[in-house]
Amino acid sequence: MRNTGYRATVDLRALNRPVQALLAVRIRPLSREVIEGFKAYLMTLPEVLSVYVVAGGDDFLVHVAVPDVDRLHAFLMDRFSGRREVVDFHSSIIYQHVAGEAIAPLE
Repeated sequence: MRNTGYRATVDLRALNRPVQALLAVRIRPLSREVIEGFKAYLMTLPEVLSVYVVAGGDDFLVHVAVPDVDRLHAFLMDRFSGRREVVDFHSSIIYQHVAGEAIAPLE
């Protein structure tokens, strides 16, 4: 097994970012240029924790953390709804997140 480093767990509540959500986003036209440009844009936003480019009905899953639901709504209206490439998005608020401490290889 190859070790690629270590990670710290951040207390988002201590950073005044207790509300987390996953945002499912569809963009058009689907091209490498549009996908890469939107991904780069997302990574400039301080609310964004992670960006996943996915297959299926949605093109992106975006993990965000904000102070409250009003700030989540403002983020969606100010950062997503005005983008020409965004044709649809929906949000799912995360109530709980549980992650394993260690990942073992599969046989």
